[in-house]
Amino acid sequence: MEQRVQLQPAYVLHSRPFQNTSLLVDFFCMDYGRVRAIARGVRANKSRLRPFLQLFHPLLVSFSGRGEVKTVSGIESGLAAIRLQGQRLFSGLYVNELLTRMLMLHVEHKALYMNYQETLAALQGESDMEVVLRRFELNLLADLGYAINLQEDCRTHSEIINNQIYRFTPDIGFELTDEELHADSNSAELAEVHANITAPTPAANPRLFRGEQLIALREFDLRNREHAQAAKRLLRLALNAHLGDKPLHSRSLFPQKSSR
Repeated sequence: MEQRVQLQPAYVLHSRPFQNTSLLVDFFCMDYGRVRAIARGVRANKSRLRPFLQLFHPLLVSFSGRGEVKTVSGIESGLAAIRLQGQRLFSGLYVNELLTRMLMLHVEHKALYMNYQETLAALQGESDMEVVLRRFELNLLADLGYAINLQEDCRTHSEIINNQIYRFTPDIGFELTDEELHADSNSAELAEVHANITAPTPAANPRLFRGEQLIALREFDLRNREHAQAAKRLLRLALNAHLGDKPLHSRSLFPQKSSR
């Protein structure tokens, strides 16, 4: 049965050339989640729809079709695109790539859609990018059923407390451990090793976190550089468990010590 959708609120997540003059576009729609559709003829010089198909532009999209890949039948917009520059642009590209990679086609994620809009608005403003991105990553994981419990030990259900060491297992949670963090685990260099998730060693196990680091993320208080690095490392561990071996291209846009 053919599906026809009219004027659906949406954003472009990703697009690539298709045939001679068309684009294959991944939209993030309020009621339909990620939708892949062909925008025919939009690469032609006289296409009136081409200016709309830019990233971070709130749209109203109409599409139809029988299979997984739809055909765009119309695009409208009454709002200007959100303008991001520098690392805030790279952060927006990173968020878009996460959604493109992690969302299945045609599954509604209305709450996540609203969070995405809030994230773009925050990136356009002066909000702390570390907080904005960590909040979005946590919301994305929770929406997909992989929420991280920053409140308690997953085995004993005891509250996470300062000055204790916890081992993190993706999709399971934190467990109190008597393993020791290396004395240099606060350094920027070791934090970057952790962020890149190299093979764990006795001196630098990327799955170990101090209670105060987890509490800082829970409260979104990442003013401390060490806490911010630990939060980034934790979310990368959690996301990589679902992204697989294929790296995120957008991570390469950031300076090495600021990599998402």
